[in-house]
Amino acid sequence: MKRRNSLRAIFAVPMLLALVSIAGLVVALTGDGARDAAAWVALAIPVCAVGWAMRARRA
Repeated sequence: MKRRNSLRAIFAVPMLLALVSIAGLVVALTGDGARDAAAWVALAIPVCAVGWAMRARRA
């Protein structure tokens, strides 16, 4: 029998990606210089996560 996951376990990673995306957008809109670099990193994390998931799905 399969173990049932709680809602917290199911939505932990999507919620983390959403929070990182929102933080990246806010930082991008409110700062320059190093904050721009931080925004690029924060906004690249969800894109990398999708790429990783697509690659893992094929394997």
